[in-house]
Amino acid sequence: MRPARQLGDRMRRFAKTVPILLVVMLVFASAAATQPAPKVARIGMLCAPACDTVYNAAFFDELRKLGWVEGTNLVVERKDPDNRLDQLPAFAADLVQSKPDLIVAVAAQAALAAKNATSDVPVVMLFVGDPVGLGFAASLAKPGGNMTGVTALVPGDFAGKQLDIVRAALPQVKRVAIIINPLNPNHRRLYPETAAPAVKLGFEIDLLEVREADGVPAAVAAAKARGAEALYLFADAFFSFPPNRVPDLAAQAGLPAMSLEVSFAKAGGLMAYGPDFFHMARRGAHYVDQILKGAKAGELPIEQPSKFLLVINLKTAKLLGIELPPTLSADEVIE
Repeated sequence: MRPARQLGDRMRRFAKTVPILLVVMLVFASAAATQPAPKVARIGMLCAPACDTVYNAAFFDELRKLGWVEGTNLVVERKDPDNRLDQLPAFAADLVQSKPDLIVAVAAQAALAAKNATSDVPVVMLFVGDPVGLGFAASLAKPGGNMTGVTALVPGDFAGKQLDIVRAALPQVKRVAIIINPLNPNHRRLYPETAAPAVKLGFEIDLLEVREADGVPAAVAAAKARGAEALYLFADAFFSFPPNRVPDLAAQAGLPAMSLEVSFAKAGGLMAYGPDFFHMARRGAHYVDQILKGAKAGELPIEQPSKFLLVINLKTAKLLGIELPPTLSADEVIE
């Protein structure tokens, strides 16, 4: 009888315990159900002229290293005008309407469209030449407002430095055609900075304007017809994508050409002098990371490039019959 009584006691204790276990399990299940799902960040990307570039690939690669993986905890809505930059204001308005956590604006035209579309959504700028001069930020150290990011150059004597390199590489050249896009707010501000150093270096400047991508061939042809001995191009979406657009045209015209981006020289331009755009794209990803983690855009100092690269294409020099002076020191030589 004793074993039966012990078994009965155990069964009664178990019966009393089961409701308690059920209550505990229900409490944990309820708590788990009320826990917020892992945060999925939503960013809009406004690009000039296109989002599918090697620089933007570096930007997203850095985001992945920082833990933001598209399709996992990151949703990206890309607005890609494909050289129709007049669409940027409408695209910016669409992005704001979708209420993203932030907007990434690539190039000055995109940044301007984003600025006009919102003063609330944080904006990370990539490759904007003079964000303070263009009114995107109160200062580099304390941007204020809702915009921050990385610049593409250091205003002031940068154009003079580029022209110094042109003079060193092409000592006999007198007439230089400068091609700008007057619709690019950077160009309107920075072109005047070229006048004084150009005169000082003995250049005669012929200014040519291109307002759309289809106008680039005519501008290069006009430069040749007017007697230009070299081309100097401001960085712009129309000139930079595809990278071989202007180098091919310059080669056909027999004109040595200089621009800002390394990709310009690698695609066949004679020279390029400018910042390390891949590095700056990766730096831009850190701004996105900080804002998604709670930082305020207006409190993040805007970063200027600190490393500049001179790339010379010797293959193009030989094609044009140019012998570059041995004293011209480059970071990279393409042979």
